This record gives sequence, C-alpha cells and structure tokens, in this order.
Amino acid sequence: QVQLVESGGGLVQAGGSLRLSCVASGMIFSVNAMGWHRQAPGKQRELVAGIDSEGTTTYADSVKGRFTISRDNAKNTVYLQMNNLAPEDTAVYFCNADIRRLFYTGASNYWGQGTQVTVSS
Repeated sequence: QVQLVESGGGLVQAGGSLRLSCVASGMIFSVNAMGWHRQAPGKQRELVAGIDSEGTTTYADSVKGRFTISRDNAKNTVYLQMNNLAPEDTAVYFCNADIRRLFYTGASNYWGQGTQVTVSS
C-alpha cells in the first residue's frame, strides 16, 4: 500500500503565509512527478503546482510569484510554500504523486486526503 499524507493547512489572514507538506509512504520503489491541486467550494479541482523527479516545476498562472513547490527525494516529500495568500486561495489542497510500487512495473497516481486552507480578508 502507498499513502500520501498532507499537513500544514489552516486559517491565515490575507497576506500571510503557509507551508504545506505531503509525505509519501509505503511500499515505494520510486516517486516520479508530484504536485498540488486545490478545490474550492462549487469549483472544479485545479492544478496549483507540479514538480518532476528532476526538479522541473510548473505553476498555475494565479499562483506564480507567490507559491513555490519543492521536494525532498530522500524523504519522498513535496512542499508548497504559499506566500501573500489571498481569500481566493481558500480551498482544500490535495497532494498527488506518480509512484512505482515495489515489485510492480509501471507507476500509478495517488492522492492524499486533502488539507483545508482558509484565507480571511
């Protein structure tokens, strides 16, 4: 089994910062691309930021210059540093990763359970 567990969400005032973490654990052979998505009430889930195994990153236009994604391959962990938060960033943030399990060929996509981020004005 493989699990992704997020942490670091919470309530913050506009202009504040939060750092989300997501740890992948279980029978893991390798972790490929990792990313963060978010889903606000009544809206579709959207990609916030992604990072591949080489460290190449991609960001949604709405977060460029404010959010930074990074990873620690030794810890199978991905981070999302969120600065200058705005009320429109309020959402449940989900971690996902493409993971190859031990004794299996090919990778599968896994999701965490989500962590709530609420930004007050």
